[in-house]
Amino acid sequence: MDMEHIYDMIVIGGGPGGYTAALYATRAGLDTLVLEKLSAGGQMAQTTQIDNYPGFDEGIDGFALGEKMQAGAERFGAKTELAEVRAVHLTEQPRRVETSEGTFLARTVVIATGAGHRPLGVEREAQLTGQGVAYCAACDGMFFRGKTVAVVGGGNSAAADALLLSRICKQVILIHRRDSLRATKIYHDPLMQAGNIEFRWNSTVDQLLGDSRLSGVRLRDTKTGETTDLAVDGLFISIGRSPETALFAGQIELDDGGYIVADESTRTNLPGVFAVGDVRTKAVRQVITAAADGAVAAHYAEQHLAENG
Repeated sequence: MDMEHIYDMIVIGGGPGGYTAALYATRAGLDTLVLEKLSAGGQMAQTTQIDNYPGFDEGIDGFALGEKMQAGAERFGAKTELAEVRAVHLTEQPRRVETSEGTFLARTVVIATGAGHRPLGVEREAQLTGQGVAYCAACDGMFFRGKTVAVVGGGNSAAADALLLSRICKQVILIHRRDSLRATKIYHDPLMQAGNIEFRWNSTVDQLLGDSRLSGVRLRDTKTGETTDLAVDGLFISIGRSPETALFAGQIELDDGGYIVADESTRTNLPGVFAVGDVRTKAVRQVITAAADGAVAAHYAEQHLAENG
């Protein structure tokens, strides 16, 4: 492999945002490399059924959709390197990306590293994920139609998830470690007015109950230390997300939550460096909005290359 080869674009992350950027870039004639550490699709690949991406009337498996996105980009000449990025030098020209498979150079960089759901940190959480434990109400709420679910958290995402689930589920129990929500006031009235949302204040989830599938949670009262068992069919963990931006801190502007500051143009504070999908500051984090970002980033990268030679 020619380590001195300079790509027009390096995309860091092979999720929907990354592979859409690669698709649009290669169709525009840009020499493009995608660096992905695991497999195509990113977080989407962990979702067994995606029903909110248009064009698939029966829904589609997230892993399969990721593979289709990769194949679509590669059909036009995008290259994929399965490599873990260890360091980036975004202020240099050409930009340098150091990985487990060597160093790669590029004129433009698209950051598509995503944001992971913050885990609760209780025992057997990973084991029961997909077996009653979930992190995305919009993705997995329908699996619990007519059932009883709990939502953990007290911020806007927990409030929004509880409201969404209240329209699908028989009962929603909102568990929060304090005695009031951090969520903005706009959520308070609808939450109180929904007839099937119950609050468990000053409570934390101490234990997940059930063998191969979640059957309930053990709550601990933060004031008295007493525990009570609560039977639920599902547990939605809504305590925020953590963007994958540690590599870029100090080189690129991040917001208070650690997300890359980039507007709908996907341009960051560094010319020729773009942020797409869940990793950037944005209101909606879904497969379709990540894909849209990818198309936009390729457009502005093409413009940047035309203006800067």
